[in-house]
Amino acid sequence: MNPLANLTLVFVAGLVTALATGVGALPFFLLEEVSDHWNVVLWGLASGIMLSASVFGLLREGLAAGTLGEIAIGLGTGVLLVVGSHRVLSDVSVNPRQYEEADYRKLVLVLGVLTVHSFPEGVAVGVSFADIGFANGISLFGLTVPVLAVFMTVAISIHNVPEGVAVSIPLSSMGVPKRRLVWWSVFSSLPQPVGAVIAFYFVRVAREFLAIGFGFAAGAMIYLVVTEFLPEGLCCRTPVSGRLLQRSDDLLQ
Repeated sequence: MNPLANLTLVFVAGLVTALATGVGALPFFLLEEVSDHWNVVLWGLASGIMLSASVFGLLREGLAAGTLGEIAIGLGTGVLLVVGSHRVLSDVSVNPRQYEEADYRKLVLVLGVLTVHSFPEGVAVGVSFADIGFANGISLFGLTVPVLAVFMTVAISIHNVPEGVAVSIPLSSMGVPKRRLVWWSVFSSLPQPVGAVIAFYFVRVAREFLAIGFGFAAGAMIYLVVTEFLPEGLCCRTPVSGRLLQRSDDLLQ
């Protein structure tokens, strides 16, 4: 399989995870409010799968490719990326009076800031495809795809569904048309296919850094699960709770 085809497949996998965010907006076509019970189930399911993929997939692959020191460097760097993303989000302030009441497009652009945190998820997808084309994978459409890559893509896609709900709730309350809720939900996760391609290209070209790459993806994912996904699931007892949703509210108020 040629390099361009590899990059295309990785981009498509990242795009699938981004499109899954749009699924979170679909219930608003049928319901006025999404049940918190299902949000809790999805957050918990995604967290469990992603922790398992990080510990038993990414870290195990990292140990096979390098040393504990390299993995530790990657873990620390991955955590720093997420922490930096959080700081970018916390430093942003928007004055809604800058926009006309009916000009929702400009106002909704502030949600672009929320895309920062989705980049590490794309990195995890890209790194998980590092061994594409090698043995011991799953045959999909005539291609040998690593089991870890399939696992990670599915896990992040599941996680993105309730995230799409979190993005859609404040926009729906503003009166944004329902069809646009889908678009803006997907928009918030568009860095994922980009991050996937960048990470995949890096670990394929510089395979000596493969262990660091696995550690980096694992560090980012574990930190996200512990500080974002699990608290989000626990906070879903009320319709407008949760840290991601609170960020949206802070930006739009």
